[in-house]
Amino acid sequence: MLINCVAYEEGRKLADIDKRDIRNYLQRPGCFVWVALRDATEEELTAMQEEFELHPLAVEDARHGHQRPKIEEYGDLLFVVVNTVDVVGDELRLGEVDIFVGRNYVLSVRQHSEQGFLGVRARAEREPHLLRHGSAFVFYALMDAVVDRYFPVIDALETDLEAIEGQIFERGTARANVQSLYDLKRKIGTLKHVVAPLMESASKLTFGRVPAVCADSRDYFRDVYDHLVRINTTLDAVRDTIGTAIQVNLSMVTIEESEVTKRLAAWAGLFAVATAFAGIWGMNFKSMPELQWEYGYPVALAVIAGTCAELYRRFKRAGWL
Repeated sequence: MLINCVAYEEGRKLADIDKRDIRNYLQRPGCFVWVALRDATEEELTAMQEEFELHPLAVEDARHGHQRPKIEEYGDLLFVVVNTVDVVGDELRLGEVDIFVGRNYVLSVRQHSEQGFLGVRARAEREPHLLRHGSAFVFYALMDAVVDRYFPVIDALETDLEAIEGQIFERGTARANVQSLYDLKRKIGTLKHVVAPLMESASKLTFGRVPAVCADSRDYFRDVYDHLVRINTTLDAVRDTIGTAIQVNLSMVTIEESEVTKRLAAWAGLFAVATAFAGIWGMNFKSMPELQWEYGYPVALAVIAGTCAELYRRFKRAGWL
């Protein structure tokens, strides 16, 4: 569906226009058009392709969606794919924004995402001195908005990691901790697949030969690139911390199993001593003096109990019981 179709001139909004009038405004000097679509249909993309004379390969990518973050040049056209990240319950849901940037137009196509960009448009219109840069500044504002929305997601994941770390040393939580850590690691991997290729692509807008449409806005895109580097570094650090936490958690599992093994061995030792004495006195040989002694039975029980008590004391002092 069509969200907005607005014409701008010299950094200020001219009017909301009908999509059939786009070509008329494109022909005006100093004017550019900003169109926003959401979950565009085949007919809408075809209409935009005709109005802006978009490259068919770029339109084909936008039509199919599920593209890897990238920036591609088709002559004077810049085609950009960025991923949005929505937190839905305990899961991360990826959306996509396809951006077509030309000398005097910007077309954004949002797919599978609830994150709108009305705030971006309002911000741009409040800064006419920056909006004078035309389509390049709009492209920067859209890209910056998407990247800035990664930060709260990462903060939430770091908070979850801290909560898990706080209970690693609690007994009986090992299995739940490992499951939570692997789930967190999977989410970090999802974000990594979003950020890393976008960071690589954003470097093309800052270093070396910059596309002509973005040449005057290099400094703004450097800011976006710096944010992506920071996010990528944070993701690497969190992923390393998760790896360490998993190793510590597995070590705690081993320690707990060792504790159980020691307890079982101690109790087995106690019963083994009692069984040994009972086995000796239970052989019933005729020449055994204890069989004829009046106090033989209670003394035998006392010896067994005393020996077991002494072993229990030693195991307790050694920390096995």
